Amino acid sequence: MLLPIIELGICLIGIVILFFAYYYNRIVTLSNQVDNSWSQIDVQLKKRADLVPNLVETVKGYMKHEQKAIKMVTDARAKMMGAGSVDEKIKAHGELTAALKTILALAENYPQLQASENFKLLQEQLEGIESKIAYARQFYNDSVLRYNNVTATIPGVWFAGFMGKVQKLYFQIEEAERAPVKVKFDE
Repeated sequence: MLLPIIELGICLIGIVILFFAYYYNRIVTLSNQVDNSWSQIDVQLKKRADLVPNLVETVKGYMKHEQKAIKMVTDARAKMMGAGSVDEKIKAHGELTAALKTILALAENYPQLQASENFKLLQEQLEGIESKIAYARQFYNDSVLRYNNVTATIPGVWFAGFMGKVQKLYFQIEEAERAPVKVKFDE
C-alpha cells in the first residue's frame, strides 16, 4: 500500500522538476533572444554612425554655410558612439536620426550635391541601413513582447520572480522623431 504512494510522490516530483526546467529554460531563452535582438539594432546603429563622417565630409563641400546642421550631425554621432546603456543609445539614436533628416532635407536645396555620385551612394547606403534598423527594432519589440508575455502570465510570473527577471522595455521612438523636419535657412 505504501509503494503506490511513493511512486505517485516520485511522479509528482518529476513533473514539478520538468515543469520548472521548462519555464526556467523558456525564460532564459526569451531573455537571450531579447538581448540578441538588441545587439542586432546596435550593429546597425554602429554601421550608420560609421557612415555619417563620410556623409558629412561630402556635404561639407557643398553646404559651406550650413555649418550648424553639420555640427548637429557630428555632435549626435559623437553621443551615439559614446552611449553606454540601452537608454542612452536609444536617446542618441533619436538625436542622430533627427540630425540626418535635417541634412537630407537641406541637401534638396543643393542641386550639385544631389548630382554628386558620392552623395547618392552614401544616401543609398544610409537608406539601406535605416531599413535594417527598422526591421531590427521590430524584431526586438517582438522579442520583448514574447518575453514579457511569458514573464507576466501565470505560472511564468512566479518563475520570473524566483529568477529575478523583470519586464523588458520596448524600443520606442522619441516624440521628436515623429515630428516632420523643419528646415530654416538663415537670411
